Amino acid sequence: MNILGCGSALPTTRHLATSQVVDLRDKLYMIDCGEGTQVQMRRMRIKFSRLNHIFISHLHGDHCFGLPGLISTLGMLGRLGELVIHGPKEVESYMRPVLHLFCKGFPFEVRFNPIDPTKHTLVMEDHSLRVYSIPLKHRIPCCGYLFAEKEKEAHIIREMTDFYNVPIRMMQEIKRGADFVTPEGEVIPNARLTRPAEPPKRYAYCSDTAFHPSIIPFIEGVDLLYHEATFAECDAARAKETFHSTARQAAEIARDAHVKRLMIGHYSARYEQSLVLKQEADTIFPHTIAAEEGMKLEI
Repeated sequence: MNILGCGSALPTTRHLATSQVVDLRDKLYMIDCGEGTQVQMRRMRIKFSRLNHIFISHLHGDHCFGLPGLISTLGMLGRLGELVIHGPKEVESYMRPVLHLFCKGFPFEVRFNPIDPTKHTLVMEDHSLRVYSIPLKHRIPCCGYLFAEKEKEAHIIREMTDFYNVPIRMMQEIKRGADFVTPEGEVIPNARLTRPAEPPKRYAYCSDTAFHPSIIPFIEGVDLLYHEATFAECDAARAKETFHSTARQAAEIARDAHVKRLMIGHYSARYEQSLVLKQEADTIFPHTIAAEEGMKLEI
């Protein structure tokens, strides 16, 4: 998990606009693309060529104004494969004129996958993971995303398969849970031949949103929850007015959803340091991380 930007709408010298990159088995999945995203990718040495999917939460500028520059750069780098942009249908309305004006003749296709931000549904699936939308509560249609890694195959215990002379042609079946029957008819249990793979990981991204407990069933028990914490509790009235959350509210969601770790971000420009927000969240949910630009986090 790479944090490219974790600020909110008003630019500051402390934080950049929202963007993250999930790195799973050498595939990159971008979540939101605020201004400066492609520069941050350079700084963090993230390979443009490995990016095939971008997930946009909503059509506020601090979450999508970086798309034109990023796509233009991909064209200059000679990209060939399809780029898929997932998000509310308004994203395509915004980007089509930009592509027509600035990206004619590019050797790759930009495909838009419109999703309904009011529903929890499967958005994308590949060999590594499934991505689901999470309905959020904001001033305009907005959704978060749940990244659910698929189960990995079991690990072969080479010493055991050699001992029982398991043919190579059967290894794939063994990985998938099959027992092995020797030529003499002895059944060798799969548990003797394999070690279980690590449990699949789940990551939930929830920004921008007002306090919205309805998301809890969708994020129950995730390994890491990113939840916006734009304001401190002393500014709760402003949070309610703008359909954002306080750090305390983010922590309450994490606690009630029994997540393993919480990461807060999308900080308002009014706070000189994110520490005040982290301290507020810590009182409710101690396993809290404050996002910072350039942060790389294992899930």
